[in-house]
Amino acid sequence: MDDYVGPDNTVRFIEAFVDSLDLEACGFARVRGKATGRPGYNPADLLKLYIYGYLNRVRSSRRLEAETRRNIEVIWLMRRLSPDFKTIADFRRDNRAAFRQVFRAFVVLCRELDLYGRELVAVDGTRLKAVNSRDRNFTKAKLERRLRESEEKLDRYLKQLDIADKDDVDGADPSKAKDLQAKIAKVRERRVHIEACQSDVAKSAEDQISLTDPVSRAMHPSSRVSVGYNVQIAVDTKHKLIAEQQVHSRVAD
Repeated sequence: MDDYVGPDNTVRFIEAFVDSLDLEACGFARVRGKATGRPGYNPADLLKLYIYGYLNRVRSSRRLEAETRRNIEVIWLMRRLSPDFKTIADFRRDNRAAFRQVFRAFVVLCRELDLYGRELVAVDGTRLKAVNSRDRNFTKAKLERRLRESEEKLDRYLKQLDIADKDDVDGADPSKAKDLQAKIAKVRERRVHIEACQSDVAKSAEDQISLTDPVSRAMHPSSRVSVGYNVQIAVDTKHKLIAEQQVHSRVAD
């Protein structure tokens, strides 16, 4: 297997870099296995797999699982280990903060090897879509508009209910009045929800809230991302290496 992986292959750098890290100091969980029970996967092996996926644009945990069985480079890097997609996904979720420390260690290594020119830095950004839909994101203006629309609907339904009551006296179908009463109850329930959202916005320091992903925000329409995150990356121009990155919820760059 070692003959298929050349001396200049990227996976050899990944192995050397991860093996040089103090994963416990970085904040990774389960670095030291317990004396009892079946041992789990070493965080170093899962980190190597994630770095390889990043460099080769393989983001899906299911795709990474498949690579451990068919990709010669990954088989060499993982020493024939093949964790399932759930283990891979849980590793990323449970060690989210530790990944930041790994990036800082990589920046320190690049500075020690004089890979940063530190003369010119290019900064660019993009928007990433969140799980939160636009219907679950509320700004102050949006809440005021929806509250105004609900009041207009309520007034319209009440007028129609008055007309239905008059018609009922003349022998009209009483089911029409019941339907209107159900619609009125639904509008009033929606108003309570809108007023609760307005209260949450007023308590927070932000001008909008998201119910599914609390940190996500409504982005500018030109970004083609309704609700999401703003990602900014600074790249040193000497070797095109990332010097700094940040994911935040501010709409403007």
